Amino acid sequence: MEDPMTTATVADAKWARQVRELAREQDAVILAHNYQLPEVQDIADHTGDSLALSRIAARAEASTIVFCGVHFMAETAKILAPDKTVLIPDARAGCSLADSITAEQLREWKQQHPGAVVVSYVNTTAEVKAETDICCTSSNAVDVVRSIPADQPVLFCPDQFLGAHVKRVTGRENLHIWAGECHVHAGINGDELAARADRAPEADLFIHPECGCATSALYLAGEGAVAEERVHILSTGGMLDAARETGARSVLVATEVGMLHQLRKAAPEVDFRAVNEKASCRYMKMITPEKVLDCLRAGTDEVRVPERIAGQARTAVERMIGIGKSGGGE
Repeated sequence: MEDPMTTATVADAKWARQVRELAREQDAVILAHNYQLPEVQDIADHTGDSLALSRIAARAEASTIVFCGVHFMAETAKILAPDKTVLIPDARAGCSLADSITAEQLREWKQQHPGAVVVSYVNTTAEVKAETDICCTSSNAVDVVRSIPADQPVLFCPDQFLGAHVKRVTGRENLHIWAGECHVHAGINGDELAARADRAPEADLFIHPECGCATSALYLAGEGAVAEERVHILSTGGMLDAARETGARSVLVATEVGMLHQLRKAAPEVDFRAVNEKASCRYMKMITPEKVLDCLRAGTDEVRVPERIAGQARTAVERMIGIGKSGGGE
């Protein structure tokens, strides 16, 4: 009787070989976000967070970029590489955070605060970026806000938890925060974190600032329930750097569960566990191995951004990249 595990391994190897051959034929580079399925991450030429992949897209030599991530990420690649063909294996792969503010809503907000500087998280649509002064990632959001004169109001959108983190760190009172959220990160709550930390007192905590539990993590440290040096508020890129340097034997991770694959590869001797094992983004998981293969075969789905919008958005994104030269991204 044929071993089903062997059959699956052979099928995976065949798929990977087909993808690599097609990518070579199509002069395509494959980019995959850290939240993608492990097999998609493993076939990519480059895996990383939004900022890292944005930089790679901007300097890519290949004529085609296959972006395995959600739609706003592929849009950002197209904004930075307008002469490239940018494909996303499933154009329906959206983002609840990006959907939490529209360009029209942002324009109305700007009218209520004339003269304010708009800082938008990179997790936004091209239309919102076009209405933005400077984009940011979770790793450089504090630096971006600090680069703005202290007496100038700032409109920060769309993530309320990242905004609260920036306000807490900078102490800036004229920072106005949009009430948006990522449904996955918002669902990782403080009670859940406290319970997991209580059961694993030796574990370090890696917390993404988009999480609803970020404030709770700092509270636990302040109350002495968790040692302060064990609490780390990090972007996904920052988590990888910390994983390579940690002396902890176990780490509780509060972010989308796809991140565990890269963390375990970076530090296989460490026991990485999700704070919430159900924190999986259905949009990220829409990019399947079959869709990657179909995308390369048929050239679908192509991402287009009108040049008027792309030109305005490009300035905001390039300012973000300029400030984030040394840090990890989203």
